[in-house]
Amino acid sequence: MKKYIQVHPWEIVESGFHSEFAKISESIFSLGNGRMGQRANFEEHYSGQTLQGSYLAGVYYPDKTRVGWWKNGYPEYFAKVLNSVSWNQIRVIVDGVELDLNKYEPIDFQRTLDMKNGLLKRAFSVIMPSGVKLSIETQRWTHMSRKNLGGIRMQITPDRDCEINIHSVITGDIRNQDSNYDEFFWEDTQSGYENAISWVSQKTKKTGFHVYAGTRTYTNCCQTFIKSETKVSELSVDDAFRVEAKSNESIEVVKYAAVLSDMYVDTADFSKQMELELNEAAECGWQKLCAEQATAWQEVWDNADIQIEGDDTAQQAIRFNIFQLYQTYTGDDSRLNIGPKGFTGEKYGGSTYWDTEAYCLPFYLGTATSDVAKNLLVYRHNHLPKAVENAEKLGFTNGAALYPMVTMNGEECHNEWEITFEEIHRNGAIAYAIYDYINYTGDEEYMETYGIDVLVGIARFWSQRVNYSENKKQWVMLGVTGPNEFENNVNNNWYTNKIAVWCMQYAKDSLAAIQESNLETYQDVIDRLNIQNEEIDRWKEIGENMYFPYDEEKKVYLQQDGFLDKELIPVSELEENQRPIVEHWSWDKILRSCYIKQADVLQGFYFFEDEFDLDEHKRHFDFYEPLTVHESSLSPCVHSILANKIGNHDKAYEFYLRTARLDLEDINNDTCDGCHITSMAGTWLSVSKGFAGMRVKDGTLTFNPNIPKKWSSIGFNIKFRDNYLRVQLSHESSQLSNLDGPAIDISVNGSTIHIPSNKTINI
Repeated sequence: MKKYIQVHPWEIVESGFHSEFAKISESIFSLGNGRMGQRANFEEHYSGQTLQGSYLAGVYYPDKTRVGWWKNGYPEYFAKVLNSVSWNQIRVIVDGVELDLNKYEPIDFQRTLDMKNGLLKRAFSVIMPSGVKLSIETQRWTHMSRKNLGGIRMQITPDRDCEINIHSVITGDIRNQDSNYDEFFWEDTQSGYENAISWVSQKTKKTGFHVYAGTRTYTNCCQTFIKSETKVSELSVDDAFRVEAKSNESIEVVKYAAVLSDMYVDTADFSKQMELELNEAAECGWQKLCAEQATAWQEVWDNADIQIEGDDTAQQAIRFNIFQLYQTYTGDDSRLNIGPKGFTGEKYGGSTYWDTEAYCLPFYLGTATSDVAKNLLVYRHNHLPKAVENAEKLGFTNGAALYPMVTMNGEECHNEWEITFEEIHRNGAIAYAIYDYINYTGDEEYMETYGIDVLVGIARFWSQRVNYSENKKQWVMLGVTGPNEFENNVNNNWYTNKIAVWCMQYAKDSLAAIQESNLETYQDVIDRLNIQNEEIDRWKEIGENMYFPYDEEKKVYLQQDGFLDKELIPVSELEENQRPIVEHWSWDKILRSCYIKQADVLQGFYFFEDEFDLDEHKRHFDFYEPLTVHESSLSPCVHSILANKIGNHDKAYEFYLRTARLDLEDINNDTCDGCHITSMAGTWLSVSKGFAGMRVKDGTLTFNPNIPKKWSSIGFNIKFRDNYLRVQLSHESSQLSNLDGPAIDISVNGSTIHIPSNKTINI
């Protein structure tokens, strides 16, 4: 665990340069605006370990599958968000020697991520071989309101006269480090320099996305810059300047970048739009653009911030998680989704997983307008035909839908058999998200317009995936992988069986609700989807007769058949040098062990908590948590929420810090690959559903708070249906404010509180 980040409520601060953590810092200090993003690579050249990363939302490449033994049904590619045009390079050469912090150790190095204002800052000094001491300060942003715009401001101050050459570079010579065959994913690359603008144009192979990026560099100092020759190659442009720098006089370089893709701009308009955006940036100037950026972020914080008093470690962590989530996804485009690493790295290809529905959707429900969360659901609805195709490839019929484990356009693009074919519980997360959205927003119309088609397709899949066991005289599900990926090809994974039954029941109930409310719409659904009474009866019969593995002695549901045949040794008895086990053990040893990667049975208790009493919650938590190694980033938040529910408040706080500071302290030893964006939503869930005890019961917002001893209070704003609310909780009291919207009834610790419009109630 790396603890080199200083604690500050609104900033992430790295004090002192830690080259051994360079790639981790590049992830942590990443920037984005929902449409594009960058890892926090240095502006100047750096020859040490680095992952140069600049990514555009929705622009991907189908990288050919690399697998040793092909199986029928395998996808032909893994979709990957592309490492695209790099525009942030400002190379600095002093008296003929290039600045490189891997060669010349910096003095007083400090890197700061200003989360309140959306600004990355860096300051350091360095003594060059000629004896010149340079003091350098940089600022950078990707603009939240000007979605195609990025900017850098660099100030260079030498302590003596010297010659400094500045090279403002934009290049398309960038490759994905996760390329399966070291392939260059771009073609038709062109570059040029016109009207003081450097530009690079590229097109992706196969998918045919066009990207056009341009930069313009300005200098502003009391010395005379001499414009050097601008070098244009096929892949890049080097816009060079030379200055005879004077002692203790600062050189300022400002660089604006406009990065366009044909996702949003017609290719015929690329040049005109790029020039327009760069000219507008120049007219505004750096300070005004920074002010606009701060205003845009203030709007986010007004809605999404959580204030924790008494614990700056917890406060910094929750804000970092919220900051990265909104850098990744802003919800204005239903073609986009949330990659597990966002714009911070290449692992998982930037594709969509079930993480979005299970963890991210509730975050956006609470912190944004309902359209943002709705777009996440519409994304899946639009991919329904592909989900049907995915199921057909595996032999399913009659419109059965299997949503992909990994996707960019709805096609499955994951190629590990135990995941692609067996981790089918992901279907349940899609259905649960529809329930979650409607339960929270009250948008019943969504079901008729979009949701029912998805639910029926998923129910049809489950009804074909089970089979009847003559031995058990019950329905069973064979050959699956549950959320715990440290168990493959098991029979009757409890969570998978549970969510399959729930999905079929929810589809059945939703059809009945549509029939009751609008007979004409119901008949249209029946006709359009060709639903027969026999298949609805089958859903009901399966649900009433599904087999769930259970141990009568321990009185717990078993993760799957045969789980108690394992040697049940608690994680506490593992030696530290064996952790994480995925890095130290063979896969054979892991599969035979009792150790659980992430919440599995407990994931079901989290989703369906009202079906189990408090004693059942305690028994299952006490049985499974000691066997869980939490080597999935999605695990600690669920355990934090459940620990709070059963009154284990120390554990709840422990798991909150683990999920909230997962990347800030590199707890899972993999932040170098990028931050765990989707699990960051779990941090918000740990606070809102855990410590604040927030739920929606029968259309009523409820709170059962139990905040950590170390915290004086927590406060946050929440959007709920027609209301905009303020929640302030402490150990002694609660305060609820109805900031906007009609009068509302809210339940707190079982008591109903009536809050008139624009009023505050103290409890």
